[in-house]
Amino acid sequence: MLSFFGCKDSQAVIMVIHCIFQFLCKRKMGKGKLQKFAEYNAMEHAFDAKDTHLKGKWSKEVFNNQNPIVLELACGRGEYSVGLAAMHSDKNFIGVDIKGARLWKGATQALERGFHNVAFLRIQIEQIESFFEENEVDEIWIIFPDPQPQESRIKKRLTSPRFLDIYRKIAKHNTVIHLKTDSPLLYDYTKEVIAEQGLTVLDDISNINKTQTIPDYLQIQTYYEKLWLKEKRVIRFLKFELNK
Repeated sequence: MLSFFGCKDSQAVIMVIHCIFQFLCKRKMGKGKLQKFAEYNAMEHAFDAKDTHLKGKWSKEVFNNQNPIVLELACGRGEYSVGLAAMHSDKNFIGVDIKGARLWKGATQALERGFHNVAFLRIQIEQIESFFEENEVDEIWIIFPDPQPQESRIKKRLTSPRFLDIYRKIAKHNTVIHLKTDSPLLYDYTKEVIAEQGLTVLDDISNINKTQTIPDYLQIQTYYEKLWLKEKRVIRFLKFELNK
């Protein structure tokens, strides 16, 4: 082995082997992602940035009904979109995220379970008004988004005034927004924004797991939520109306 690498230093050989192993692992992961992208793009209810033609037409062309449209923003693996779709056959759910490999997970689960009331859209959330018409969205869920703790990134928080104004362009008057988070920073910040804009709070739970009766929709747990609960993190919930 040592002569094969042209090196008599065993430590150097180990380092070379390690680098080769890391390279092969990365190639394997890359192929996995490419395969997931290909499978995602082939799914009937999986969409991306090229599908701007669906603006104003989701009910007719995707779901073939007039049921309310509910968005899950930064949906990750789509656990909530799929979970809510299972609970509410009378609503249509669209999970939105930029990470295609994550969306593949939710889209695959929806396909396997035979759900026709859930779809996925791979775009940046900032682009969302290019995909939905005014008053097309009835409800919004934001589940464990990045809290963007840096002061310089406040505008990137999904409950910032900047994003609320984006939602107003596609949502109906008094659309309900749900926020579930483990971040006390984002929870407190969102309450401040709600107060500043005079919005109506419908529910405020500072610790979901200490409530006597947990609603079914809050019992849905994402992959990361399960990890955080093992770490004894506190999960918080806000529900409020977004006026025009």
